[in-house]
Formats: sequence, C-alpha cells, structure tokens
Amino acid sequence: MLNQTEADSLSGILTFWKNLGEEDRRLILSAGSKSSYKQGEIILSRETECSGLVAVKSGQIRAFFELEDGREFTLYRLLSGDVCILTASCVIRNITFEVTLEVEKDCEVYFIPAPAWKALTEKNGKVGEFSMALIAERFSEVMWVIEQMLSKNMGQRIAAFLLEQAVLEGSQTLELTHDAIAKHLGTAREVISRSLKYLENDGILKRSRGQIHLIDMKRLREMDR
Repeated sequence: MLNQTEADSLSGILTFWKNLGEEDRRLILSAGSKSSYKQGEIILSRETECSGLVAVKSGQIRAFFELEDGREFTLYRLLSGDVCILTASCVIRNITFEVTLEVEKDCEVYFIPAPAWKALTEKNGKVGEFSMALIAERFSEVMWVIEQMLSKNMGQRIAAFLLEQAVLEGSQTLELTHDAIAKHLGTAREVISRSLKYLENDGILKRSRGQIHLIDMKRLREMDR
C-alpha cells in the first residue's frame, strides 16, 4: 500500500493521474507498492509471472532480452520517471513479450499489479491512451535496437553504445567491463575485446582495468553515423 507522499511522487510519473477519480486513485494506492533495489539485482525475469506496471521513482534499470543460447541484449533503459508496461503484457491483448529488468544504479520502484492496471485501463480512457503510448514508445525502442543489429557492424554498435553511456554518466570515463558491453550488445566478450583494441590502437579510447576512457568523441560520433 502506498501513502500520500508516495501518491504525490507517483502522480508526477503517471500523466493521467489528474483524470482519475478518488475511487481509482484509492485503487492504485491500496494495490500499489514500492521497493528498493541495489545495483546488479534482478527485479523481474522471464520466469516471473506478469507483474503489472513498473514505474521508476529513482535510479536506472536495464531491460533486456535473453536468447536461448544465454546471450543477452539490451532493449532499453529505464531512468527516473520512466514506466515499463511490457512487464504487464498479460493485460495487453495479443501481445506476449518477456523482458528481464536488471538494476544498473540503486533504485526505488513503484509496482501497480496487473489486475488493478487492467481494471483501470478498462474503466478510464486516459489510462488506455497512456498504455498505448507506452507500448508504442517501447516497441519503437526495441525496433531501433533490431535495426542497429541488422544494419551496423560491431564497431559502429560499440561506438553508439559508448556514446550513450557517456551521456548517461555525464563523463568520458566509463566504469565498464568487456563482459558488460558484450551483454548489452548480445555478443561474445572476445568480440568486444578485439573491437576495443582496434579503437584503442586508433587513439579513440584508452582501456584500463574496469574502465574505458573516451579520448576522441568526434571520431566516435563519426563511426556512429
């Protein structure tokens, strides 16, 4: 159950909040919950039953898909104020999509269970519009990832990933292992190590234990085009 302070925070994330009646708001507060997670924890996995809506109060989460051979690739990130509806796919007709959520930075997360979300969606058109907009946004991100995999070589994909990380961290020094990049991009560690070595030899970056220092941002951006 959520209290009034948490309701005020959640209302800033759920843009339809102002369109809800008191009864619907009470439904969210009584059914909803908030949890805290540490970096590296798995919030939800493919084996988890449909959990409902996930709203991020603070922190950073990676949504990824796991292939049968164990490889992972990142679909999108969830930052403060973001919402994941694919974890509520059981209430979305004709859509079955399993994602795993892993904490990248310590976070606080709100959950709205699937039954409560389904009741709200069926009752309130604004909630339905919110759901459809979220679905469109997330699938657009997923399609972008697939397009990158199909149309770009590994060097270009690594460049794009490093540029994204630099924006997220606000720094050109990234705390990243080769294994972590391989997980994000759905490839083998050896492939990442070889590609990073080429980039280092070209003076674009410098590697050290557990870190990657981006030296030539201009050339990285040129690679990403």
